[in-house]
Amino acid sequence: MGDGNKSIHEFDFKLICEYFSIIERQGPGSPEVTIKALSFIDNLADESKIADIGCRTGGQTMVLANHASGHITGIDLFPVFIDRFNDNSRKLNLQDRVNGVVGSMDNLPFQNEEFDLIWSEGAIYNIGFERGLNEWRKFLKKGAFLAVSEASWFTEKRPAEIDEFWKDAYPEINTISHKVAQMQKAGYIPIATFVLPENCWTEHFYVPQVSAQEKFLQKYAGNKTAEELVENQRHEAELYYTYKEYYGYAFYIGKKI
Repeated sequence: MGDGNKSIHEFDFKLICEYFSIIERQGPGSPEVTIKALSFIDNLADESKIADIGCRTGGQTMVLANHASGHITGIDLFPVFIDRFNDNSRKLNLQDRVNGVVGSMDNLPFQNEEFDLIWSEGAIYNIGFERGLNEWRKFLKKGAFLAVSEASWFTEKRPAEIDEFWKDAYPEINTISHKVAQMQKAGYIPIATFVLPENCWTEHFYVPQVSAQEKFLQKYAGNKTAEELVENQRHEAELYYTYKEYYGYAFYIGKKI
């Protein structure tokens, strides 16, 4: 990118994990949005099985557990996230039905037609929206649901600066209508789609980072990589405040045909 800011992909993953483990949510979202998305899903009972793929530390998973029946398996690539996930589950006395495991989206340890619901907030991008829809479908029972939030364009055209930033960060970003068409093509009935409100980005994601950044920089005083990571996140926040009418996250809820 022309201004010299690094892509998030260029940073050490251990440092990224430590930075994001300090805050409750590792991506845009809110308890209210999780509950709203869940309101479109009507097949859950005590014996239901749910997977939260790319669960991170489980901010959204614990909300799910408090508002939905069934057993939830959270899976994430990074052990530091899963350790905190399971700590959170125990603190909320949910450990009997909410469990986090370390695993990769490239090799998920699930059985065919195992789940009544697959959930993934802001994480499907790790393997790509279209690939995730297609590969995860086999883990769902017929008539089961998939609910994911995904970075999406709100307009057909946008300023070059934000267009270039997102195409570098996530080349699969596209319009909401394009994403819905991909969901249909992958074998789902689109049940609902809605845009996450601004507070999911501001008060639940960027604002909590401000104090976390100060602590992180104190711990890593003089560490150029840590300083660049914080600068990268501050730059991303500035771009959001400048260009938020052009992009954001949308929830996509589909039912397996």
